[in-house]
Amino acid sequence: MNILQNYIKQSLSLIFLSIFLPLFSIASIVFLIKLATFTAVIQLSILEMGKLFLFMLPELLFYTLPISFFIATTLALFKLSNDNEIIVIFALGIHPKVILRTLFTPALFLSTLLFFNFFVLLPHAKTLSNNFLSYKKSEAKFNLSASEFGHKFGDWLLYIGKDNENGSYSDVILFNKNQDEEVLIGAKRAEIINDAGILRLKLTSGEGYSYSKEKLTQIDFKTMFINDTMKTSLDKHESPIDYWLPETPSAKKRKMLIANTLFSLFPLLSLFLAATIGIVHARHQKGRIFLFLFAGVIVYYALAIALQPILFAYTVPVLIFGWLIITYTLYKKNIVAKF
Repeated sequence: MNILQNYIKQSLSLIFLSIFLPLFSIASIVFLIKLATFTAVIQLSILEMGKLFLFMLPELLFYTLPISFFIATTLALFKLSNDNEIIVIFALGIHPKVILRTLFTPALFLSTLLFFNFFVLLPHAKTLSNNFLSYKKSEAKFNLSASEFGHKFGDWLLYIGKDNENGSYSDVILFNKNQDEEVLIGAKRAEIINDAGILRLKLTSGEGYSYSKEKLTQIDFKTMFINDTMKTSLDKHESPIDYWLPETPSAKKRKMLIANTLFSLFPLLSLFLAATIGIVHARHQKGRIFLFLFAGVIVYYALAIALQPILFAYTVPVLIFGWLIITYTLYKKNIVAKF
């Protein structure tokens, strides 16, 4: 029996890799194209794009692994049927439930991994990705250079006389005007400092003038910081429970939590359907296996999303028990009754 179980698992693993790797590659290309759209707003190096890709990896794996497992499981059983090995197994008096019991272990492991992925890793990766993009966008706002035109620096108008090779600027002038006062600042040197997401302009060796109807003020300074002109909006890292179940209810997160829970359970819930589709009579049943494969995936995922506006949180137990009842009925009628 152990030899049979190992043979089925080995066949499953080989087919799983042949399905998962192309599917993962295609999904990766789609995600990389999505990342490339960010370069229209911010500048990203190859290493930074790789970093962003790693942040998106949990989401990428979450959507490719369950589908790959279902397709691989069905095709592995279909291969056993085409090679007449499934007939030999049943002729030896081995019940179909032995095959399902063999597939249950990898399905349970994968569902557990998927649940941990979306519930724990995904919020952390989302936070890191959003903060990284916010940081890069804030840096992009300071893509300054010397020109005859000024730059917008928060509430200030900024003029740069010269760019230096070390990333600093020379002969800098800032102007700020409001209803009661006008401020003019000149400095021999300036540089941009990003301190924990807060962007500052450090001015060196300059003087400033403040003019209002009542008075004119002048100051000389060696170093001046223009602080808090533009802050990088950073998300605070939360625990998984706080992320998915915040104090202020979020309809979007509630829908994602329900859908992702059901997607995580798909490898387990799809075993009866995979056996129903994959185990066939090689001579008498040509089988529309690929049609049934795609139909099974589409129906399950569509129900997981479409039932939410109607059943809300009850979508999880209703779809789980409903799907198991329907697929077990098909399995018992088409597999157990015949084999």
